[in-house]
Amino acid sequence: MKNERQRKILEIIASEKISTQGELIARLRLQGFAVTQATVSRDIRQLRIVRQAGGDGLMYYVSPAERSVDVETRLRTIFRECVVSAARAQNIVVLKTLPGLAPAACSAVDKMKIRALVGTIAGDDTAFMAMTDDDAAEDFCRWVSENI
Repeated sequence: MKNERQRKILEIIASEKISTQGELIARLRLQGFAVTQATVSRDIRQLRIVRQAGGDGLMYYVSPAERSVDVETRLRTIFRECVVSAARAQNIVVLKTLPGLAPAACSAVDKMKIRALVGTIAGDDTAFMAMTDDDAAEDFCRWVSENI
């Protein structure tokens, strides 16, 4: 019953804009789940659901999966805003950034889950990215050129 209820909660918040526990309880009851506020509160905590601002400025419940998409979008924005150029030296990519932002660029790249990325090192305005091979470095430089 608990697994079904939690699955239904994720389904509801994925398909509707739910901003309060009361709204969520009402939707669950319409689906045949007899729930209390305490039960829904516990489910929300266990599912790691949080409220996040929607485009209209109101707060809505979102699942961890939805949050990760937002985080990736933000990381790409940070990357675009701080990187000035990219150059390749064999399998190493050298990024030039605005002053003080190389660590932010490296952090963003590290979290982007790029398979060919071996590791990053950041200075103040320069970052080094070790890629698995020359082709991967070339592809990454091309991607950077298209996205900054």
